[in-house]
Amino acid sequence: MTTQQTVVVTGASRGIGRAVALIFAREGYRVWALARAADALEVLVKEGGERIRPLVVDVADEAALVAATKTILADGTPRVLVNNAGITVSAPLTKTSTADLARVMAINVTAPFLLCRELMPAMAQAGGGRVINIGSMAAVRGMKYTSAYCASKHALLGLTRALAVEYAKKNVTVNAVNPGWVETDMLSNATAAISHTTGRTGEQACEALASMNAMGRIIQPDEVASLCLFLASDAAGAITGAAHAIDGGELG
Repeated sequence: MTTQQTVVVTGASRGIGRAVALIFAREGYRVWALARAADALEVLVKEGGERIRPLVVDVADEAALVAATKTILADGTPRVLVNNAGITVSAPLTKTSTADLARVMAINVTAPFLLCRELMPAMAQAGGGRVINIGSMAAVRGMKYTSAYCASKHALLGLTRALAVEYAKKNVTVNAVNPGWVETDMLSNATAAISHTTGRTGEQACEALASMNAMGRIIQPDEVASLCLFLASDAAGAITGAAHAIDGGELG
């Protein structure tokens, strides 16, 4: 096997993951694009070209995810891992079931843990690598009606920091990227929920979310992808264990 400029991206069929897959492909990386939706991955391949390697997998399925890592490693050791796949549940505590919590934790925490466990040793042995975990503002602050989601993103940040220390002398950096509200399906779902609850229009609901940050705007997926590309670069070799906010000044 040979070490290649290869990146593994989960949740690659849409939103931030799609933007990450495309920006790395444009920069010459081979991209293992993981997602559940085969049809959406086909569209991604048409846009990103032959550098995109689609891999249909449900990251909540441990056996399937581990099998996917074996497929990836059989083709070569990746240089970069972007753990992007994530889901949320928006509900009061009393209406959040243990099944909801288990599903959110499986995708937002266990899947990144498994991918790190299976791929990071190979990265270290091959000379180094980069792990980038897509978190959220919910990783560093509490947000109402998102107990399961906040718990998962806090856990992901803890995983990031622990692995950064463990692999610090093995030339594998591990960082978190914490976006604010991004133009994704999660934003659409949030604005729909606000509209349903308050009677506001979708545009008014989106403006309310945008007003949460100092810039008064929604973050774009390409902006998050560009930060990931920098963290994967040689210039970011001394950056590890950090939580990088890209939130329009929301925490400022």
